[in-house]
Amino acid sequence: MSPLDTAAVGRVAGRCGRDGDADGDVEGDGDRDQDRGRGQGWDRGRVRGRDRSPGVLPGGPSGTDGPSGAGGPRARNAHAQMDRDVRGPGAGGEGVPAAAAGDSSVPSAVPSAPGRAPAGPLSGQGPGGPVPAGQAPAGPPPGGHDALRRFAAVWSRSVYPATATSMTRAEFEDYLVPLAALLRTALHSQPFDPEPAAEVGVALVRAHCTDPDALSLILGAIDSYLVLYCPPDPGLPEEEGRARCSRLQHTVAAGFARALRERTLAEQEALSRAALAAQAETERALHTSEERFRAVFEGAAIGVGIADVEGRIMDVNDALSRMFGTHPAEVTGRNVGEMVHPDDSPDVWGLYSELVRGERDYYRVEKAYYRGDGSVLWTDLSVALLRDAHGRPQYQLALMEDITERRLLHEQLRYEATHDALTGLPNRTLFFERLDRALAPGGDRFGVCYLDLDGFKAVNDSLGHAVGDRLLVAVAERLRSCAEEPAELVARLGGDEFVALLTGPTAQEDAAALARRMLAALAAPVRLDGRDLSVRASIGIVDGASGESGAAEVLRSADITMYRAKAAGGNRYELADADSDARAIARHDLTNCLPAALENGEFFIEYQPLVRLTDGTVRGAEALVRWLHPVHGVLGPDQFIPLAENTGLIVPLGRWVLQEAARQARAWRAEGTCEGPLRVNVNLSPSQLRHPTLVADTVAVLDSSGLDPSALCLEVTENALIGADEEELRPLRQLADLGVDIALDDFGTGYSNLSYLRRLPVSTLKLDRSFTRGMQCAPADPVDVKIVEGIVSLAHTLDLSVTVEGVETGTQAEHLRVLGCDTAQGWYYARPGPPERLHTLSLVDAAS
Repeated sequence: MSPLDTAAVGRVAGRCGRDGDADGDVEGDGDRDQDRGRGQGWDRGRVRGRDRSPGVLPGGPSGTDGPSGAGGPRARNAHAQMDRDVRGPGAGGEGVPAAAAGDSSVPSAVPSAPGRAPAGPLSGQGPGGPVPAGQAPAGPPPGGHDALRRFAAVWSRSVYPATATSMTRAEFEDYLVPLAALLRTALHSQPFDPEPAAEVGVALVRAHCTDPDALSLILGAIDSYLVLYCPPDPGLPEEEGRARCSRLQHTVAAGFARALRERTLAEQEALSRAALAAQAETERALHTSEERFRAVFEGAAIGVGIADVEGRIMDVNDALSRMFGTHPAEVTGRNVGEMVHPDDSPDVWGLYSELVRGERDYYRVEKAYYRGDGSVLWTDLSVALLRDAHGRPQYQLALMEDITERRLLHEQLRYEATHDALTGLPNRTLFFERLDRALAPGGDRFGVCYLDLDGFKAVNDSLGHAVGDRLLVAVAERLRSCAEEPAELVARLGGDEFVALLTGPTAQEDAAALARRMLAALAAPVRLDGRDLSVRASIGIVDGASGESGAAEVLRSADITMYRAKAAGGNRYELADADSDARAIARHDLTNCLPAALENGEFFIEYQPLVRLTDGTVRGAEALVRWLHPVHGVLGPDQFIPLAENTGLIVPLGRWVLQEAARQARAWRAEGTCEGPLRVNVNLSPSQLRHPTLVADTVAVLDSSGLDPSALCLEVTENALIGADEEELRPLRQLADLGVDIALDDFGTGYSNLSYLRRLPVSTLKLDRSFTRGMQCAPADPVDVKIVEGIVSLAHTLDLSVTVEGVETGTQAEHLRVLGCDTAQGWYYARPGPPERLHTLSLVDAAS
């Protein structure tokens, strides 16, 4: 029994104990339950005997308006409800038989609480002893069925608020009817036996009337209303009736306490069994979990190891032991900190320290270990920190996957990706990786040697690419041998281009020394298939401080410098020069702008007069193209014509110049301002000369402009015709046959044989200005006079006219006139200008 139940029993026992005091103000001595209740701090109960007014519920003094007082709302409501509930006759609860005699029914069994096991039969007791279940006691007990129902209603109103039953109030009232009948039977029994009333307490516990205040409400209702609604026989003294009622309360309390105790013990037993079952289930689950973990631990295909936070290895599985080629016992007990490898990343042990300190819960790295035989084991290592219930680091769990083969394959693929397949040298990818590191801020000075083989294309074209590849391999071996220091890297960028990178405080001097070693290594011929092949190279050197330039800028400068070495004759090295780089970059920018310039109409033509020396009249003009660049302004042909030659744009540009010049020449003739026919001279580049549509394009231009072929003269440089065979001269012959004049420009600058002039379809020789510069002032250089005199005589003998370029003074013009030259052009007469100023001659010395 709980302390609360004990207290309730003690309180009731104290109320029910009586010492025969006539006043009814008696303090009961109770039993051990009363003493136990007093020990729990409960006040001793006092029961007002005969002075209690009928209809006053316990819990409030007589005449008060409290909830339990006679004038209180509980009493008033109870009486009103009771009158409504019991107006008509009604049977008792289910299973309660009618009495054998009289107008009242005496139930003989305690009802079962809804949803619970039946309470079992209870026997009433009549004057002659116990009455069997289903039978009424001998003689009808006082009070009818209506009174019994009224007592049950009052009892229900008092007790129901303190119950935890699932019954409704009406169901609970019906449940109390047989219990009230049992109490009435016990009250009237002869001889008096209160023991059956204990079943009432049991039944009330069974109905979940177990609230701490429920027992006092139960007993208070019995004390106040049992005798009132079920009075004893008239012959029984009132004091005896009250005494019986008190003993019945005591018995009900005892049965209530005993049932409550048994129920509590049953619930505790059920809880204990449930706890034991849960513990057993937990232990089974733990055992199953441990078995499962051990199965996973031992059967895992990857290595698993457990160590404490100090790094001591506590357990490893078989897979990990096989990785290391040792027995598990040889690994267990070792410390993780001892398993260091030279290839460990700098971050590995930093991550490990953070983990064991609890600053991180997990990390994953690739780490190398030494196996038992000394070989290297590469692993994909994942380490997790295991914490205790309080979050403190306790263990570390390592998962290892053997990636040795994958690592070797990766290194092989990495080597193939960063090395040249033909020569085995590092390739462009690896070179730029090293160059980027060398150029990073905070590093040493760097030096780059950019090497290109001179004339290698001729080897490929004449001997084949197979021989060319073998030559490259031999060159690569010689260059590799020139790298004497670990900081020197020799790589192949592609084709016949090689590059060397070195770093250090003396990078400039070291780079020049390396270039000299490379040229010396290539000086000896390479013997292939019984043939000695000479190898020459041009090298451009760039050096500087780290953090100042990017990789692309450095390599561009080295490439530009290398081409300067090649232009200077090759087989040498040159040092980078900022001005030369700027000029090369400017040329590159102009080259990129050429196509758009032609489309945008940025080119225009100026005309320089051709003056006949005998009379000083204008007989024609040379068309000179200019580029009106949107940024650089007007550019002369020497700044962009070579670029157009290299890119192939000279053909469309030359065609446009020819069209514009022919159109202008036709316009001059249409004006009729000159005494004789004017001729326009247009320059042909070597690329135009070799272009297959030259003749067709020229004819189309003449036809579209309506210009007579004799009014057009095409100028071809002497160097373009050196060594030309008959096939190459055929377009010129065809044009000459059409009536177009062909002039041999810059005559005397090449190495042509004078007899070769007889084979050329030319009609005019244009002397280079270098032959007449000595005649600009008096006295004239006699050598120049003799040379010019001889050329003019030869030309006239071959029926060729002679034109002199670069005439800048009147003295020079006079000398040339005397020597028999036909026409001249130069700043003395006029600078190149617009077509409308063609006949405006200055006749002023250029020097003035």
